[in-house]
Amino acid sequence: MAHTKAKGSTKNNRDSQSQRLGVKVFGGEKIRQGGIILRQRGSKYFVGQGVKLAGDDSVFATQDGVVTYQKRVVRSFTGHRGRKTTVSVL
Repeated sequence: MAHTKAKGSTKNNRDSQSQRLGVKVFGGEKIRQGGIILRQRGSKYFVGQGVKLAGDDSVFATQDGVVTYQKRVVRSFTGHRGRKTTVSVL
């Protein structure tokens, strides 16, 4: 005998909500204090002047101004040099 009653399959009807990560305000755009600049997991972008890192690694503005992105060379603890992007509000 069958273990389940004959019926349509309902095991495929679930899907997770998207996390909506990424850049919300691009370089050169104005932003107000407290506005979210980008949402990320981990430290893909690093914080500079006028921004802080939230508990979920989102970057937000601590002052009114214009968003800027700069690439800089950072040396890791192994001596490897990599390019990192820094977000600032000026």
